[in-house]
Amino acid sequence: MAVHGARGRSGGRPTLEEVAARAGVGRGTVSRVINGSPRVSDATRAAVEAAVAELGYVPNTAARALAANRTDAIALVVPEPETRFFAEPYFSDMLRGVGAELSETEMQLLLIFAGSDRERQRLAQYLAAHRVDGVLLVSVHADDPLPDLLSQLEIPAVISGRRSAEETLPSVDSDNYGGGRAAVEHLIARGRRSIAHLAGRMDVYGAQRRVDGYRQGLLDAGHAVDERLIVPGDFTEEGGRRAMSLLLERCPDLDAVFAGSDVMAAGARQVLRESGRRIPDDVALIGYDDSAIARHMDPPLTSVRQPIEEMGRAMIDLLLGEIADRRPAISRGLEKRQLVLPAELVVRASS
Repeated sequence: MAVHGARGRSGGRPTLEEVAARAGVGRGTVSRVINGSPRVSDATRAAVEAAVAELGYVPNTAARALAANRTDAIALVVPEPETRFFAEPYFSDMLRGVGAELSETEMQLLLIFAGSDRERQRLAQYLAAHRVDGVLLVSVHADDPLPDLLSQLEIPAVISGRRSAEETLPSVDSDNYGGGRAAVEHLIARGRRSIAHLAGRMDVYGAQRRVDGYRQGLLDAGHAVDERLIVPGDFTEEGGRRAMSLLLERCPDLDAVFAGSDVMAAGARQVLRESGRRIPDDVALIGYDDSAIARHMDPPLTSVRQPIEEMGRAMIDLLLGEIADRRPAISRGLEKRQLVLPAELVVRASS
């Protein structure tokens, strides 16, 4: 029979990872069992409880048995202006998934905007005071200092969308490369030959990967990549309008557009209609995100669906695991979780 102070394989107190390995499940599942979440099957719960007993694991830092220095709070940090947060469905869908998963714990969620230098300074002071147990970072640009600050403060954090291929923080992302490639393959299969791409902000890794997928889709079909047909935008409707206007000046005979977001596609649609081009007869149009905007456009917009709500849930799952095991990343050998969820092309009348 296991005793209360049993040693793990590491020679110290048994860890959450060792419980997960013994039970044959993930860290997040162990966290849910410890937190008393109903979203676990009876068989899985029994396996985790048996592993806890065998190893003598003491969940004194898990979400339900909080240590004295815990705050019961998680911050969802959005390094964007509030106006963009409320204008783009991506953020509301992410918040919905985060809130749904967190509702099964006793943790509180704080929504914090950090779109200006002043807001970032206030946030840095707030985080330095360790007023939250963990942080979710959404819509992070490559040069954003917040992830490094969190690492320095040793605050558990999970990022939505990697900053680069060398991301060191735990992250949850969708398959942006596969999504971009699928969009182009669909357009080529429909007989389109001059396919433009309204890219997102190029300091966002996900936008870069969509461009990579766009390029590869063309190359796979034996098409040359025409750099004039790639125009960076900023994920906004106005950015979509500007980029579409520039594309029509450069290549008035284009017959397809793949936009880096549904919001940008909505802006592009306005310009195409104002120029007398019919969708999809003259120009096929594809967006990205598969938001409510896509379903309500006229014609309904073909779009690459990234499972945003599921991404939000997965971020909470990872973060609870990080909070339960607060050892610095280096001491864990950077055994970071990098989840990539599949993207799916949803075909509608616009293409």
